[in-house]
Amino acid sequence: MADEISDSKPENPKCGHDAARRQFLKQSSVLTALAFTPGPVVQAAAAEWDEKIAAPFEKVGLKLAVNGKSYKLSVEPRVTLLDLLREQLHLTGTKKGCDYGQCGACTVHVDGKRVNSCLALAVMQDGREITTIEGLAKGDDLHPMQEAFIKHDGFQCGYCTPGQIMSAVACIREGKADSEGEIREFMSGNICRCGAYPNIVAAIQEVKTGGQKV
Repeated sequence: MADEISDSKPENPKCGHDAARRQFLKQSSVLTALAFTPGPVVQAAAAEWDEKIAAPFEKVGLKLAVNGKSYKLSVEPRVTLLDLLREQLHLTGTKKGCDYGQCGACTVHVDGKRVNSCLALAVMQDGREITTIEGLAKGDDLHPMQEAFIKHDGFQCGYCTPGQIMSAVACIREGKADSEGEIREFMSGNICRCGAYPNIVAAIQEVKTGGQKV
């Protein structure tokens, strides 16, 4: 059954026109007022909303050993290990790349195992030992992998280097560096955009065949 179409005319078309005009003028006034509102007022309003949104997140106590030092911290449950290291502990050697666990620039060791710190919540690391690139050397003595990267020019632009070195050390510890193919496969989670792969592989092979403790 077709819907019926009324052939009756509006009682007063001018009334509808006036209502639409009043609505248009009202919206225009609001937009004009916003345009002339001082920036700090708008920012204050935005900050107030941020506080309301953040209110449900209460901080949680956390103990960590980072590069041999013990820390007692208070963090929000949503904070990642990467942000904790960089923003609270100021260990900026660990780089923030894709933030999706795809580039490996944020690789650190947690209890000796490599972890993408951008995907790890800080509160889940309570009581664990974290090692970052800053904790690999012993004072002025570089780690064998750091020396090998320098020798083979495995860093180039340098942004991915901390994550590459942390993964390279873990790769040998895991027994995954017995051949060039194996190294390439188990280092594939660390992306280099400037093409230092051959030099990185050479550095890892040298440390592996050198039998040095990593």
